[in-house]
Amino acid sequence: MEIPDMQHQVMGYDRSATMFSPDGHILQVEYAEKTVRLGTASIGIKCEDGVVIVSDKGEKDSLIISESADKIYEIDEHIMTSAAGILSDARLLVNHVRTNAQQHRVTYDSPVDVETIIREVSDIMQQYTQHPGIRPFGVSLLIGGVSEGKPKLYTSEITGNYYEYNAIAIGQNDDKIKEILRKEYRKDIKSDEAARLALKIFKDVLGDKFDINRFNVGVIKTEDKKLKKLSIEQIKNLE
Repeated sequence: MEIPDMQHQVMGYDRSATMFSPDGHILQVEYAEKTVRLGTASIGIKCEDGVVIVSDKGEKDSLIISESADKIYEIDEHIMTSAAGILSDARLLVNHVRTNAQQHRVTYDSPVDVETIIREVSDIMQQYTQHPGIRPFGVSLLIGGVSEGKPKLYTSEITGNYYEYNAIAIGQNDDKIKEILRKEYRKDIKSDEAARLALKIFKDVLGDKFDINRFNVGVIKTEDKKLKKLSIEQIKNLE
């Protein structure tokens, strides 16, 4: 009779995002982190001349119009983001910070700082780990942009933490990708080289499943501070 009772207790900690388990874990948060790792991956690389995000859209139904499944979103002309996990959760966060970015322009007549955006996202995500009756966001955002003439690259975590990176990956196989990035990343890397490196890493990790048509590439250079999404022809030229 003791075993069912123990299972019942574990399920109790399991069901709430506001209850710590006896060993100090919030299980719903940890499950959400696993959800992120089920999503297709994105790689972000900070470069000497800007910032690059390469995102895997995954295998899609051939009936879907490819452009409608893009995974690189514009927050403002100088900030972009990609996501891993539940993309509908990401859409909610992206729409919120887009509004904030435009309000900042109207109020201060200047572009919003990249860190302000990641902090806003992380604050919202943290709130969803401490209120009853709601679940944590099942998504992680990779946010890149240019602020004060410098490239910036951040990721948000389910817990509400955020960090700045030189290079990072979120989603499926993120540990493998980060291991390669640690070996091959250089601080003087240019944006074209960074995009090629990310595609090469995806090719190594995905193997036979690699298909150039399932990738998005976004670039923001420090010289013009404007997001440029590469066309499929431009992406193919990077191979």
